Amino acid sequence: MAIITLTTDLGDKDIYQAALKGSIYKLLPTVNIVDITNNVAAFNVQQAAFILKNSFYYFPDGTVHLIGIDTVYNTQTRYLAIRYKNHYFVGADNGIFSLMFNDEPDEIVEINIMQDLKFLHFPLADIFVKAACHLANGGTLAEIGLPVTSVENKMTLQPVIEKNIIKGAVIYIDSFQNVITNITKEFFNRVQQGRKFVLYFKRNETINHLSWHYNEVPEGEKLCLFGISDHLEIAINKGNASGLLGLNLGDSVIIDFQ
Repeated sequence: MAIITLTTDLGDKDIYQAALKGSIYKLLPTVNIVDITNNVAAFNVQQAAFILKNSFYYFPDGTVHLIGIDTVYNTQTRYLAIRYKNHYFVGADNGIFSLMFNDEPDEIVEINIMQDLKFLHFPLADIFVKAACHLANGGTLAEIGLPVTSVENKMTLQPVIEKNIIKGAVIYIDSFQNVITNITKEFFNRVQQGRKFVLYFKRNETINHLSWHYNEVPEGEKLCLFGISDHLEIAINKGNASGLLGLNLGDSVIIDFQ
């Protein structure tokens, strides 16, 4: 069965999500719609990119990922359909693809599907749905758009190495209030080279041990580990790390290797 996933900022209390799903089923009644999330903060491209980047590869090859972030009609924004690592992505060229992909996509087209005038303000339920259903039904990218060679680039804050120190930042806070940094496991291991470390963050808090799981420390104690996103997390076992430790998006973290 064909799969279309949704990553949007439409929320759960308005008509928009229902309109989107209804439009998909009207074109492709047998499709399996999977919500990755519809609760991205409004227009937050960075948040959506982090979620989709770290979840899409759990789905089977051929899955179509429809991205509904900052898709309101704009004459300056292209709508793209992309093939990347045997998955398809449909969304606005607003920088999200540059944040999601570590490598160049296999194929990119600018969607040239005609839009119904009644949906001019809501292309997500029109152009995007038509493109996603076409791909989920076995259609090709060449049939819905013209080739392009690049996507809109949006820069992200990268960790910095200074001698024996990594300077990173908080890039995401999940629903459990675990604090996720921009320091990946590969980056950490490359700099660490087996050395001991001390992780410093707000209020002179420190952690000097990597945990394998959240229950490795007593309830209420802080820890750090690499979660399923392969990014370094600061957490409290069964606690609210962001609130209790005063960590928010953009805050700095420092790892000192010894």
